[in-house]
Amino acid sequence: MESMFNFTEILGYLASIVVLISFIMKDIKTLRIINCVGCTLFVAYGLLLFSIPIIITNVAIVGINIYYLLKRT
Repeated sequence: MESMFNFTEILGYLASIVVLISFIMKDIKTLRIINCVGCTLFVAYGLLLFSIPIIITNVAIVGINIYYLLKRT
C-alpha cells in the first residue's frame, strides 16, 4: 500500500504551517526568525519540485528577513 503523502508533500505542508505560525507572533523579531525557517523549508520544497518561482521568492523573503534582523541589532 502506498503512503498517503510523500516526503515532498510533507515538506510543503510543514513549510506552510511554519510560515502561518510566524504570522501569529507578536514580536517582529520572532516573526522574522520563524518566517525564515518556513521560507527555508519552502526553498527546499522548491528544489525538490525544481520550481524556480518558489525558490526565488522564498530566497528573497529570507534575504529581506535577514536584512531587517541585522538592521535592528
